[in-house]
Amino acid sequence: MMPSSTAEVFAALGDAHRQQLLVMLARDGAASASSLAPSLNVSRQAVDRHLRVLSGAGLLEPRRSGREVLYSVRRTQLDRSADWLRELADSWDRRLSTIKTAAEGPL
Repeated sequence: MMPSSTAEVFAALGDAHRQQLLVMLARDGAASASSLAPSLNVSRQAVDRHLRVLSGAGLLEPRRSGREVLYSVRRTQLDRSADWLRELADSWDRRLSTIKTAAEGPL
């Protein structure tokens, strides 16, 4: 599977149901749309669509088990996105530090 862009990851995480599904899968391990649907109070079809979006963004790994597809969390994509956010935060911290130094320096 080709790595997803950070934008795809954040777009996939932009939905509260998808966030909830990711948390559930990270906490409980692999599960199917049928087993996850009752916890969200939405249809199995809606959960299946959400799982496919998360999978398309590289956040979940689908695996066929008999007639069902089990989804599990792919940490690498989450780690990549978290690294990107840390780099962005560090960049802003450096910029703000430069501004602070300039503002507090001699006139």
